[in-house]
Amino acid sequence: MADDDRIDDGVVPAIERRKHSREFKEMVVRAALQPHVSIAAVALHYRLNANLLRRWVVAARQRAGDHPAPDEAQPPSTAAFVPLQLQAPVAATDRGEIRIEIRRGAATITLYWPVSAADDCAAWLQGWLR
Repeated sequence: MADDDRIDDGVVPAIERRKHSREFKEMVVRAALQPHVSIAAVALHYRLNANLLRRWVVAARQRAGDHPAPDEAQPPSTAAFVPLQLQAPVAATDRGEIRIEIRRGAATITLYWPVSAADDCAAWLQGWLR
């Protein structure tokens, strides 16, 4: 069988893992620890996975003693009750009518319609708006 008669069997060679030098890791971690810089943005800039860079940052902080180990982490703070002053609800008797205010130019008309006849009010309003 000649070289040009080979059949492509679809096998793709494995991609080698990239290995980064200690200096490169330190440089990228320093960039990620700058104020107002997102780890994801730094990772994109250096063509790294953000999760990998996050692991490097956590490891660097633990080595430096700046970041407590996960088992020494601070307990979550508890939520405190904040009392609110609410207005008393409007009594149902005060809601006994529908109020419609219509303004055209300098003229203003205010209509009051009983809630019990809301269907009639809707029909009247629909006819008036046509």
